[in-house]
Amino acid sequence: MQARIDRIESIIHRDVGRGMERIFQATRGGLWDAARTLAATERPRIGLITGFFVPGGRPPAAETDGPAGAALLARTFDSLGLTCRLATDEDCRSACEAALQAAGAVSVPVDSIRPHEDPAALAARWQAAGLDCVIAIERCGPGIDGAFRNMRGVDISAHAARLDHLFRGGAWRTVAVGDGGNELGMGSLPPGLVAGDVPLGPLIGCIVPADCLVTAGVSHWGAYALLAALAVLRPDWALAALESLDPTLDYAVVEAMVRDGPAVDGVSLNRSVTIDAQVMAVHHGVLAGIRDAMQPELDLPDREPGSRSHSIGNST
Repeated sequence: MQARIDRIESIIHRDVGRGMERIFQATRGGLWDAARTLAATERPRIGLITGFFVPGGRPPAAETDGPAGAALLARTFDSLGLTCRLATDEDCRSACEAALQAAGAVSVPVDSIRPHEDPAALAARWQAAGLDCVIAIERCGPGIDGAFRNMRGVDISAHAARLDHLFRGGAWRTVAVGDGGNELGMGSLPPGLVAGDVPLGPLIGCIVPADCLVTAGVSHWGAYALLAALAVLRPDWALAALESLDPTLDYAVVEAMVRDGPAVDGVSLNRSVTIDAQVMAVHHGVLAGIRDAMQPELDLPDREPGSRSHSIGNST
């Protein structure tokens, strides 16, 4: 099983120009650790943290990477009857709700707080819910100076709630998925790695660690991979996970975010049905590779990856 999951991890360890090669090397086995953490409990209670606001977006909005993958995870956990909650910034709430609705996970509660709002009450609520694992996916985290910055080095602290305190605010195990060095969980990396390898690394590198860190060329791929790994480790979860690894559903989730959130691409800044400036067909090619890597273990239906992509509203 571990060899198969390691093979899935190798598919998502594809650098897209962010200087992540040595970070991928340092985090090999992270997918295995994360999946084992989730699969070890018969019926885990799961919290999801996501949302990365793009103040320079057209319009300013949450980015598509993060909430889309979180929605696929939420759909899976919810369909299994597992307790699941999602937390985000107030400014990212509408995009997360649109993603959850399109994914068919409308019963998953969304907790949102504003920047500079004390997250203690929310942490207490999650503790009272008995959550035992919290997953952060493409969630901005503070750097060494306490500021939240995007990949351009822009300080977005005015838009970022202190969900890093929620992430580390309970007895739960923590899993993080990131792709650029400035996300929650990257504090687990060896000192100096983000600073030395990632553009603007000394400025943007997140200092918050996680128990398990999954890295990927695009964080959305990390969500794919985590679902696939769970399908391998937990046969009783496999059908639910595989139903979420569907390109048509995936496209619909991102499309709904962009249309109804709204949401924007974090790289191009456009209101388009893309993630990190790549059309969904590119992401679905990665998804197809992940499904192929699972074939020896699971009898999967063949699916043609979606290829549509278009812009909505003010996109150039």
